[in-house]
Amino acid sequence: MQEDLTDFVVVNGTKTSIYTYDGDHKKYIMWAVGAGTVLGTVPTNWLVVKFGAKWTFLVAGLISAASTALIPLAAKYDYYLLLFLRFVQGFAYSTDFAAIGIITVRWAPLNEVALFLAILTCFTGAASIITNSVTGFICESSFGWKYAYYLHAFVGLILFALWAAFYMDDPQDSKRVSERELTGIHKNKSAAHLDKKSDIPYTKLFTSPVVLIIWLNAFFEMSAVIFFTTYLPIYFHQVLGFSIQQTGVIVAIILGVNIPLRLASATFSDRITFLTEKTKIIIFNSISVGLSGLLLACTAFIPSQFNVEICWYFVGIMMCISVNCGGFYKCAALHARQHAHIVIAAIQFTKCLALFTGPTLVAFYVKVESNQSQWIPVYLCLGLSMFAANLISVFVFTDEPAKWTEKYTEVPLEEAKC
Repeated sequence: MQEDLTDFVVVNGTKTSIYTYDGDHKKYIMWAVGAGTVLGTVPTNWLVVKFGAKWTFLVAGLISAASTALIPLAAKYDYYLLLFLRFVQGFAYSTDFAAIGIITVRWAPLNEVALFLAILTCFTGAASIITNSVTGFICESSFGWKYAYYLHAFVGLILFALWAAFYMDDPQDSKRVSERELTGIHKNKSAAHLDKKSDIPYTKLFTSPVVLIIWLNAFFEMSAVIFFTTYLPIYFHQVLGFSIQQTGVIVAIILGVNIPLRLASATFSDRITFLTEKTKIIIFNSISVGLSGLLLACTAFIPSQFNVEICWYFVGIMMCISVNCGGFYKCAALHARQHAHIVIAAIQFTKCLALFTGPTLVAFYVKVESNQSQWIPVYLCLGLSMFAANLISVFVFTDEPAKWTEKYTEVPLEEAKC
């Protein structure tokens, strides 16, 4: 944006783009999304639980597409309008994990929870591949950066139209689901699990040590992922010396290459039988949060001239993170059972808080974006926090249903068909 001189002001005899923002302005632009997501998490989760994901998510998607299309106009005429639209984007974005949670509870068989979560949560990597690579090409084309927003808004409208056409909130209401498939979806689920009006024990849920540590692990891992999404393009361009187009492609590969491993690891997590579920949860979480945290901390000390090696380090980190569906996500699904959608939706809240982590650390430590040494404490804070969170989880995580998932009586297969 700052290289777009079609709209400019003259400062000390030099043309300066009106889209040039200093560190504080960039920080508030990032924080506006976080603020919208934080404030939107509770009401959107309530709406999804009460009215289902279909229409709630559709409305959120349409709002997101509209605000995205208006951002170039706001960036040109009013900074505060830009902040408001970013806030609206964040509010709409808060619906994502509430929808993922309710879809998992309603549609996922208990023995395929990790795979379901892997598929539903790989949107971050998929979006990064598309957004970074396509945006990089558009920005360097004759169209300019504004058309990146227009294109994303248009594609969003198409995708949400498909969502409205095909998604059903309950498998029992879908004509595409056979009785055999419905039996598989409901197998080993309790009557409470299948009850859409089941009371939610919020106090017990929000004070559960297992749930709290799930959210702690999610928060630090999300902080790293959002930091990568937001700042890797800056780091690779300013510190490692890659061109804008190269940066877009490289970052897209780093953030998206883990999708096949994400799906494969989730399948292994569901299918491996010679290890207990608890053991699998701890192993997968230790790779996803613990090992990736150590690698991130080590990355801080690799000199910038080894830019190719640094790229491979980030690929390794994202490959480790990709197995998280077999870690804290699966622990949430198996421990919270019929209330898993609340726990998974609250992971969205930790993601909201994580939107502030990266900008705060960067604003505090990084004064000159091209100075690699100033990025070191940022990487260390994120990496070591991830390692510490995982260390605690080793002693807390379990696959056993919580006591507050009372009425956990498995439904006979013949009843599950109803």
